[in-house]
Amino acid sequence: MMTKKIPLLALLLSVLYLPAQAIEVGQPSPAFSLPGSAGTVQLSDFKGKVIYLDFWASWCGPCKQSFPWMNEMQNRYGSKGLQVIAINVDKKTADAGIFLKDHPATFGVAFDAEGKTPASYGLKGMPGSVLIGTDGKVLLVHNGFVPSDGDALEQQIKQALAGKDKP
Repeated sequence: MMTKKIPLLALLLSVLYLPAQAIEVGQPSPAFSLPGSAGTVQLSDFKGKVIYLDFWASWCGPCKQSFPWMNEMQNRYGSKGLQVIAINVDKKTADAGIFLKDHPATFGVAFDAEGKTPASYGLKGMPGSVLIGTDGKVLLVHNGFVPSDGDALEQQIKQALAGKDKP
């Protein structure tokens, strides 16, 4: 009887610990509800908006470059239907707080110390971002950030806001 339980247990563990599959364009964006700097942040609260979802950490060098750009995008396109949400994955929220003092955010910030949300999107590096259309489907997955990425990302945002966001 014991020999039958071991293979079954091994099978269950292998399924539970499979690496997360990267989200693909056209798929529905996984839902989340996380504590934020201004209360709970839930993806469902932004239904009908174009969402630029960014995953970041205080130790991430490129994140220091992406924050000014995200502030600019939120300020430029927020009134047109864009919502930038940045999800911090530091184990200690205090580390995120120190980062935010030096790099303030004019957009929504949430905290996921367990890293479940980036895992649900299959993201593997920082920063990682996902552009979500008004229908809740993924339009773009982008890894990393350098200032030269900004123009192409802004074009994608503008297209999504113009309703040309169907994959």
